[in-house]
Amino acid sequence: MNFFSFKKKATLYPGFSWLSQDIHSHILPGIDDGSPDIETSLTLLRSLSEAGIQKFICTPHIIGDMYRNTPETINDALERLQKAVRQNGMTVEISAAAEYMLDDHFMELLRSKQPLMKLTKNYILTELSYSTAPEKLEEISFEINTNNYQPLMAHPERYPYYHHNYKAYSRLKELGFLLQVNLLSLTGYYGKTVAKAAKYILENDLADFVGTDLHHFNHLNVLTDTKSIELFEKYLGGKVYNEF
Repeated sequence: MNFFSFKKKATLYPGFSWLSQDIHSHILPGIDDGSPDIETSLTLLRSLSEAGIQKFICTPHIIGDMYRNTPETINDALERLQKAVRQNGMTVEISAAAEYMLDDHFMELLRSKQPLMKLTKNYILTELSYSTAPEKLEEISFEINTNNYQPLMAHPERYPYYHHNYKAYSRLKELGFLLQVNLLSLTGYYGKTVAKAAKYILENDLADFVGTDLHHFNHLNVLTDTKSIELFEKYLGGKVYNEF
C-alpha cells in the first residue's frame, strides 16, 4: 500500500461530514478477519479520521463455527486499542459492539438471556449467511424483538438470494429489522449487482444506517478514493447518517 499518497488524498478530500459515526467496522486487532494487529488498527483509524470520521463503534464478528468472540475478548481488544490511541495522541472516539451471525450460536445466546454486545441502547448489528437464505427469519426476528432488542441487518444488498426479489428488503423492515448499507457496495467493490441493490435500497428510503464495514487497506483505499467520496455525496449527502 502506498500510504503516503493515500494520506494526502484523505487530507485533501475529507468526504464523510454526513456520517456522525461509523457503526460497522472490523478494526479491533486480532480477533476476527479484520485488522491483525494494533499498528494496522491505528493506521486505519488515523486515515479515516483524516477523511472526516471521528467516532467509531467497532463490530467484530460473532459466528458460531468461526469467530466465537465474547464480551471479554472484544472488550480486551477494545481496551488495548484505546490505550494505543491515547498513547499516539489521537482524538478519535472508539467503542465496541459485535456483528452477530443469525445462527444457532446466536439463538443460544439470546435464549439463555446472556447480554448481547449492543451498538447503543438496545440496538444490535446482525448478519445472514451469503450462501443460503434464512429459513426461519420470521421466528428469529420475533425472538429478537420479544427479548427487547432492535436488530440492524448489516449489508442486505450483499445477500445474493435477494437480488431477484427487491421486495425482500421491505419484508425485512416489516419483520422489524433496520437496514444498514455498506458504503463499499455503492462503489461496485462487491460487484455491479450488489451496487444496484444498494442504490435501490437508498433511493427507496429503506436504508436506516450506513457503514464502512472496514476490514483492511484495500477497503480503506476504495473508501477514501476521490471518485468514491463524490459517489457517497451523491447518494448520501442530503442527510446525516448514524445518529441514534
